[in-house]
Amino acid sequence: MPRKKKTTTKKKTTRRKHRAVSKMSALEAAAKVLAEAAEPLNAKQLIERMAEKGYWTSPAGRTPSATLSAALQREIKTKGKEARFRKTERGRFALRA
Repeated sequence: MPRKKKTTTKKKTTRRKHRAVSKMSALEAAAKVLAEAAEPLNAKQLIERMAEKGYWTSPAGRTPSATLSAALQREIKTKGKEARFRKTERGRFALRA
């Protein structure tokens, strides 16, 4: 006895090209916070201010400040003079002027 084919209508899902609310990356949020700050900040201060202002929050990460610090240092190292950030002293970052 042959089986009947199941006929289900599947709705195709398509990606939206433009989001209603665009999400900012951690580095973009850090650049925005540093632009608003009057002094260089460390990664922990950046994470706190980014969360306060609603720019970016960690998606359940345990050490977001360490991750951000590594990302900032990686951009400085790989992009050199083209990097958005500069290191002012140990653990403190500012925007490149």
